[in-house]
Order: sequence, then structure tokens, then C-alpha cells
Amino acid sequence: MKSSIKPFLKWAGGKTQLLDEIVSDLPENIKDIKRYVEPFVGAGSVFFYFLENDYFEEYIINDINSKLINLYEVIRDNPEKLIEEIKKLKNIYLNLEMEEREKLFYEIRNKFNSLDCNKLQLATYFIFLNKTCFNGLYRENSKGEFNVPFGKYKNPSFFDEELLMNISKFLNMKNKNGEFKVKILNKNFYEVDEYINNNTFVYFDPPYRPVTKGGFTSYNKSSFNDESQILLRDFYKEMSDRGAKIMLSNSDPKNLDENDNFFDDLYSEFNIKRVYAKRNINSDASKRGKITELLITNY
Repeated sequence: MKSSIKPFLKWAGGKTQLLDEIVSDLPENIKDIKRYVEPFVGAGSVFFYFLENDYFEEYIINDINSKLINLYEVIRDNPEKLIEEIKKLKNIYLNLEMEEREKLFYEIRNKFNSLDCNKLQLATYFIFLNKTCFNGLYRENSKGEFNVPFGKYKNPSFFDEELLMNISKFLNMKNKNGEFKVKILNKNFYEVDEYINNNTFVYFDPPYRPVTKGGFTSYNKSSFNDESQILLRDFYKEMSDRGAKIMLSNSDPKNLDENDNFFDDLYSEFNIKRVYAKRNINSDASKRGKITELLITNY
């Protein structure tokens, strides 16, 4: 199977390294299922794998992060102009001393948060900030403002032109009726229910429950807490009852406390599998390494 489309963003909890586990754990009748739904698309590594290998007839990708969804739309509709704008910004940035780079970073972060920019600028700033901020995190405060600080990288890898053009080509694929094969939505996860039926494979990759004290949850202003995880389980169950085939990934609380049965209890009526992942988004290098994560299926 091909997997040449790599995620174009650095993303907390990205799934590239778990892809083999996910693919080997797909339902037996995966090739008979017509529609794919991903309610928390993030950087999209699982989605792109399925799209590139032509698993489904239609794809519904969704995320509550409106700036991320704008980026997907700009990559689909205007990739050449996006590449041109990022190149301009990259050249300016790389010719500055570190102190001046930092100043530019905060200027752009302020513009990005002011929303006083058009779709193209917003997409350009998104990629710029993702590649130059600390650890490639995306995090918002309670006002919905991106608040990750500057990352002092000497030579950040802004983007891969060929990759962005390739992604654009895939997002532009049409079905026999001339409609986009990929529908891009900006909703809450439970608002995609109208697209889910017994001929659907759903992959949930929500903001992970923190496995470190003070861990990373505020991916957007509506920070995803335990209450949200319970709401998601209720939605998972409802869609399962509808006949959809469903997979969900999440952190394993037992990495921190072996007596923490939060997900084991929450999804006790489903199949819970522990898989190994190497996690790199941690500011403390000593805390990066192999940990278990959960894959939860209803089949």
C-alpha cells in the first residue's frame, strides 16, 4: 500500500507511527464500506492513507478548529498562491537573526489571532506558526487565541512544495457526479451524525486525555476534558447502534497510574487493544519514549 502523503503539519498525537496498527485492525469488510468519517481530522495522517489508497467512495473530514479547516480548504482551492506566500515569509524569516525572528513570530501570531486577515493569509500564518512555534504544538487559550510561544529552531522545515500540491490534487478528486469525494466540515464531533449510517467506517482521534500531570488538552478553546470524553463515548455507542464500524484511539491512563481504569470502564462493552507508540511532543526529553495507547473498536 502507498503512503507517500505525509502529514503537512506537526501535530500533537499525530498518527503516522500508529498507521500499521490501525490498518491491521480494520474491519474485515472494510472494502465493502462506502463512506469514511473522521470527526477530529487534525493533521490527517489516517485520512490521507485511506484517500491515497482509494479505500472509500466518499470521505467526510471534520474538525472544530476553524483555522485548521480553512487551511485544508486553501490547500484544496489555492495551493500555488499558498506556496508563494509561505516562500515569501520563509525567505524573510531565514534571513533574520534569532531575536528578529522571535519578534516576527509574535507579530504574525497577533495577526493570526486578530482574524483581521483573509483565508489565504490565515492559512499561510497557520503553517508558519506550526513550523516556528515551540514543539509544533497547536494550543488555544479560553478566548480561542493561539498561545504557543516561539521555538528557537535554526532551520525549520517550513513545507514541502510537492507534498502540498499532491495533497491539493487528492482533495480535488471528484466522484462520477462531479462532486468532491472529500467533504470538509467545521463542526462539533456530534454534529457529523447525519453522515453516519451502517455503511460507514468512523475513525475517532479526539484530543487525548493527558497522561502526564498538567498534560496537553487545550487543543482549542473548548478544552476536551473527562466530561467531553464521556459525551464522546455516548456518541460512539449511538453510532455503533446505528450499525457503523468504529475505531477510536486515545491515551492509556495506565501509563501514569496502573489503577486508572477510566477508558477500560468507559468502553467496557467494546474491544480495547493496547498498542505501543513513541511520543515526541513533550518538552522534557527524558519523558519521551515508548508508551501504550488505546485502540477501541466495536467489531
